[in-house]
Amino acid sequence: MTAVIYARYSSDSQREASIEGQLRDCKDYAEKNGITVVGTYIDRAYSAKTDDRPDFQRMIKDSAKKIFDVVLVWKLDRFARNRFDAVNYKYQLEKNGVHLVSVMEPISQGPEGIMVESMLIGMAEYYS
Repeated sequence: MTAVIYARYSSDSQREASIEGQLRDCKDYAEKNGITVVGTYIDRAYSAKTDDRPDFQRMIKDSAKKIFDVVLVWKLDRFARNRFDAVNYKYQLEKNGVHLVSVMEPISQGPEGIMVESMLIGMAEYYS
């Protein structure tokens, strides 16, 4: 299985260390789960309240090329901070055969996972 990592921080007040920590945790997760990381997409000083993020958009487009099976994010709020974008872009990934995984928030498959994921995205939107 192959994966890419998407990492992001939202403002200049956050530091590059934030990206490094996200990458480290995602790489550790990949190694422990037998996943080969084939690339990274990083948006520095971009809010996830909007989808106007260059590497995010490039990742979504690249998902159609079938070069990776999984997108690893540190937490779901790195992927999106509003419910519409979260559902829309997760759907696009799934349509392309790509699974979204939050490495710090284990979310099961099935009804319970749907509820947990919905709450996490709702909380990300609420606190943004």
